[in-house]
Amino acid sequence: MIKLPISCFIIAKNESLRIEKTIKSVIDLVDEVIVIDSGSIDGTQKIASDLGCFVKTKEWNGYGLQKRFGEDACRNDWLLNLDADEYLTKDVAEEIVELFKNIRKYSFYSFKVTAIYHKWKKPRFLSSYHKCVRLYDKNIGRFSESAVHDSVITLNHKIKMIKNPIYHNSVMSYTHLINKQNSYIKLQAETLKKRNISLLIIRLVIELPFSFFKYYIIRRHFTGGLSGFLTASIQSYFRWKRIVLFIVAYIRSKSLQ
Repeated sequence: MIKLPISCFIIAKNESLRIEKTIKSVIDLVDEVIVIDSGSIDGTQKIASDLGCFVKTKEWNGYGLQKRFGEDACRNDWLLNLDADEYLTKDVAEEIVELFKNIRKYSFYSFKVTAIYHKWKKPRFLSSYHKCVRLYDKNIGRFSESAVHDSVITLNHKIKMIKNPIYHNSVMSYTHLINKQNSYIKLQAETLKKRNISLLIIRLVIELPFSFFKYYIIRRHFTGGLSGFLTASIQSYFRWKRIVLFIVAYIRSKSLQ
C-alpha cells in the first residue's frame, strides 16, 4: 500500500494504555507519524518508537502551543491530527484514501469526533459528537496558540465534512474522568478572569442544572443508560466548579487589597 503524503501528529503524556490503538489505526495510511511527548513516565515513548513513529519531547505549555510544535515537526504540508485517545476506523481511513486520489477542492476537512464510554466498544445510540478540523494544509491554516482550546484557524476558507467519524476513547474510568475534568477546569478558570463578576455569580446559581440539561438531554447522554447519567453528572458538576474556583479566587484577591 502506497502511503499518503500526510504527516500525522499526536500529542501525548502517559498514554501507554491507549496510544497503541491510535498509532496502529494510522501508521499504514500516512507518510509519517510524529508523537509529541510532554514527559511520559509510563513507556509511552517506547511504544510509539517501536511502532515506527518519530518521537519528540516538548514541555507542556498548553494545547495550542503543543500542537503548533507538532505542526512544525512535520515534513509534509498536509497534516492529520489525532489525540492519543482517538483512532481511525477502517471506513474513515478508506474515505481519506479516496480523497487523495483526486484533486482536493478544499484545504480543511472536518471530522465528527465521537466519544465511546469506558468499557463500551461502540458509541451509544444517537451519540453526540464534536466537529473538528483534523486534516488540513498547514500552508493555509494552523492551530491557534490558545492554552485551553485546540482548534485550527481556517479564517474564511470553506470546510468539507468527512462522512465517517473518528472514535474517541476519552476516559479510562470514572476516576480518570474526574481527574481529567479537574485538571481542565483549572485552565478554563483562567479564561473567566475577564468576565463580569456579577454575571459569574448569576451563573453560579444556574450553571449546574443548565449544564446537566445540556449534557444529558441536548448531547443525548440519556441514551447511554447509567454510563450516560454518570458522565453527564460529572461533567456538569465540573462546569459549575470552575465558576466557584474563580469566584473564590476573586474574593481572596479583594481581601488582600
